[in-house]
Amino acid sequence: MEKLPGLARSHPKFAALVLGALSAFGFQPFHLWPLGLAAMATFGWLAWRSDTWRGALLAGWLFGVAHFTVTNNWIATAFTYQAEMPAALGWAAVPLLSLYLAIWPALATALAWKIARRGELAPFALAFGGFWIAAEWLRSWVFSGYAWGPFSMMLLGPWDRQGLALALPYTGSYALSGIVVCLAVLLGWLAMSRRWLVLGAAAAALTGLVYFPAAQGAQGSIPLTLVQPDLGQDEINDASRFEEQFQRIARLSAPLQPDRQRLVLWPESGIPDYLRDGYPQRYYTQMTAGGDPAFARTRIGRVIGEDSLLLTGVVDLEIETVEGREKAVAAYNAITSIDPDGRLGERYAKAHLVPYGEYLPLRSWLEPLGLSRLVAGTLDFIPGPGPQSYDLGAYGKAGMQICYEIVFSGEVADRSNRPDYIFNPSNDGWFGTWGPPQHLAQARMRAAEEGLPVLRSTTTGISAVIDARGIVREHIGRNRADRIDTIVPPPHAPSWFARAGHWLTLVWGIALLALSLVAMRRAGGYPAQNT
Repeated sequence: MEKLPGLARSHPKFAALVLGALSAFGFQPFHLWPLGLAAMATFGWLAWRSDTWRGALLAGWLFGVAHFTVTNNWIATAFTYQAEMPAALGWAAVPLLSLYLAIWPALATALAWKIARRGELAPFALAFGGFWIAAEWLRSWVFSGYAWGPFSMMLLGPWDRQGLALALPYTGSYALSGIVVCLAVLLGWLAMSRRWLVLGAAAAALTGLVYFPAAQGAQGSIPLTLVQPDLGQDEINDASRFEEQFQRIARLSAPLQPDRQRLVLWPESGIPDYLRDGYPQRYYTQMTAGGDPAFARTRIGRVIGEDSLLLTGVVDLEIETVEGREKAVAAYNAITSIDPDGRLGERYAKAHLVPYGEYLPLRSWLEPLGLSRLVAGTLDFIPGPGPQSYDLGAYGKAGMQICYEIVFSGEVADRSNRPDYIFNPSNDGWFGTWGPPQHLAQARMRAAEEGLPVLRSTTTGISAVIDARGIVREHIGRNRADRIDTIVPPPHAPSWFARAGHWLTLVWGIALLALSLVAMRRAGGYPAQNT
């Protein structure tokens, strides 16, 4: 015990902040997961030795403030792509958001201390893991939810390996986070107890799991062309460049072989045109197709070629008559299919919208204060009904999740109409350098826990074909214009999590709490020696 960092003993509040910040480096893009686990292990000891539940609550909150501020630093980049508010506001917005997000680890820490304060560190670790599961689940939906960065994300393997993603079909992301938190604190307990042989064996086993080579994956049957046009966020709303942008994505989408059936995927924000008929003509004036939506659709059909089907991100408008004049009152961030004849298919509308990105919460209060959306335009987006599957005939049954939606565990697939794969178009140009690899990691987690391939076409990267194990089969790095020609990986049978959803999350949380109580009872419930 005396060898634990002196900082944590003498300055616990400052130590909690430092440990929270260090734990974030366990995530992508650095992926220093041993550092992340060590930070969590030390924090677990720090929280366990708190004198009161209020001290544990404060330690958990300070840990969370630093952890979420570092993890979510990419949000500040979004403020540099709008002109309505000062860009420096982004560097204030991230810690302000973290002040709220930190409530959840604070509650998990305080409740674990309350339950397991009369025991050794091992029962506390189990209780802490159980309450961490509840905290991540609550964070994913309370006040519309912000699920970014589950703690389990750090134990994904490299892109061509599963790591602890192999457990996701049996746990789900939030339950695995609690297990990883518990495991980290237990490893710390082994170190404090000087059980070096057991600690070394456990560390070796964990390292082996993270880097264990994956077997060859099964092959599918649907030919695929996935396009990344590299449309920078600074150009994407520039009307003078719309035609050049279209020509760029068109060149990347040309068929390599005539008369070859294939599915073509374009990203969110990949088409500047309004494609649906019926809007007032003034909304078509800046289109690349001369203000004619029918011509826009027809030339897209010619680009993809015969025997192909395109899935692409689009923006649709909601038109109403206001004071005798037709006008757009809202919009949909959507996906539609387009066939070679330029016919549009059904529309999927994004359900989990981004606050301040796609709508301004409390607009009547915040707009007079000078706050606005970070995306160009004043129209708020309308949410869709949630996960849906679309039967595309020879191209399989497609599930749809646009951009940020893919981070919400248990909310990405229609359980009553299971798809063959999930199409996840995205505009990651907002996300700086930290955001895209974290976004990809969470898409990998959804693939593994649902047993479904995820196909990501993004504007600037990272685009990828992810198989049903969470392994990246092929990818296009950031800031490159390129395409992937491959075969859509096949789905797996529905996993435990795909069948049970967050009931399985609840079972794991209860199991860890029950094990904590059993461990305390076996130890006799003696007070912890906080020295």
